[in-house]
Amino acid sequence: MSRQEQRTETQSLTLVQAVANGLRDEMERDEDVIVMGEDVGKNGGVFRATQGLYDEFGGDRVIDTPLAESGIAGTAIGMAAYGLRPVAEMQFSGFMYPAFDQIVSHAARLRTRSRGRFSCPLVVRAPYGGGIRAPEHHSESKEAFYVHEPGLKVVIPSTPYDAKGLLASAIRDPDPVIFLEPKLIYRAFREAVPEGTYTVPLGEAAVRREGEDVSVFTWGAMTRATMEAAETLAEEGIEAEVVDLRTLSPLDTDAIVESFEKTGRAAVVHEAPRTGGLAGEIVATIQEEALFYQEAPITRVTGFDVPFPLYALEDYYLPESSRIEDGIREACEF
Repeated sequence: MSRQEQRTETQSLTLVQAVANGLRDEMERDEDVIVMGEDVGKNGGVFRATQGLYDEFGGDRVIDTPLAESGIAGTAIGMAAYGLRPVAEMQFSGFMYPAFDQIVSHAARLRTRSRGRFSCPLVVRAPYGGGIRAPEHHSESKEAFYVHEPGLKVVIPSTPYDAKGLLASAIRDPDPVIFLEPKLIYRAFREAVPEGTYTVPLGEAAVRREGEDVSVFTWGAMTRATMEAAETLAEEGIEAEVVDLRTLSPLDTDAIVESFEKTGRAAVVHEAPRTGGLAGEIVATIQEEALFYQEAPITRVTGFDVPFPLYALEDYYLPESSRIEDGIREACEF
């Protein structure tokens, strides 16, 4: 462990500040870490997640790219194949579709295609999710696209502490990681984040609230809304256990099963559309691994099967606390 990793001082950071801090620390730790993307250099990124990095590390390691997502991904894959550790930023997750072919046809398959000769230590970062009144293509929650692809890891933090630690793990991972940052909570709150480098393991969920009556599985921005719902329901005598999955691929099935075996009831909360969403995979996992513990149908509280709406209708589309409460009650009252 380096001297930097031994620091115990903390700083109060928002989630986007924690991302910036994590990038800086990993670039200091490893000179092979490269940041690239549209406006990430002198401008500091559309959400200022890379602010200051250009001045500190220069244009050879903080690279402003053309407005071409396929080119960003393709160039980053080539860098990764030959030993660098690029962190490619897509300005919004809804802009990633032109890079989809590069990500799933090349980044995800490079290790198997080369029979282990090459790996692809690439991180693709993107602000994701709704709630900030953004235009079309800026608010999608399509994490299931990437979870479906073998060879990709998919990470979605819900706190500043996790954002920095998970990002460090993603950068150090030998395989490609899709790192989706819920922009609704970029600046929603602060928490103590250690100075210096540290990691939060990929593939491990976190129990945010203990409970005996019902398990609620969620991630990203929906974690805060779910916690609010759980606190309200506690006043009614319903003790919900809130499990923040954090990593969607690999999925922490042990944590899901362990929680469900304790409660026998469950709800899944995500802002993506219901059909084909990760809630279905989580429900299927419970059916396969813990069927004999089940006491009620598992409820899903999700976005709707429509294009993400504009402006005022976002509040109706996104699961908010009262809708989450209703879903949890449904699981408990069966």
